[in-house]
Amino acid sequence: MKRLVPGFALCLILSFNIATTAQDKQTPADDSSAVRATVTNYIEAYYTGDARRMEQTLHPHYLKHMIHGDIPMRDKTGPQMVREVSSHGVPDIPQAERTEQVTVLDIAGTIASAKLVTPGWVDYVTLSKSGGEWKILSVVQRIDN
Repeated sequence: MKRLVPGFALCLILSFNIATTAQDKQTPADDSSAVRATVTNYIEAYYTGDARRMEQTLHPHYLKHMIHGDIPMRDKTGPQMVREVSSHGVPDIPQAERTEQVTVLDIAGTIASAKLVTPGWVDYVTLSKSGGEWKILSVVQRIDN
């Protein structure tokens, strides 16, 4: 019996190590796709005036900083963002200009950064992973026009 215990413990350790290694190999690509999908859902929710979809992308501590030329920096919280999308509906942006380019810049454990480029602005997005889901924690937006 004493010989079985070390052998069993070794099998458990090896099994855990193999499962963890397999999971680690899948995580970066899966996380990159999930980060990209979250940012895409965020901008598409804005373009379509879908407040519910917007809310699903936001972390409870979401904060957006908007930089627009000489205008003083403005901030917007998650609830403010959702209310704005809900009350304004579909923005007055021509359909041809409702485009986006999402680049995942970095993923480190449960935080990530991405860049969202549209014809009118650039967003630098920070995301946090909690409960297996990526949520947008903060946005720094530079408005071009």
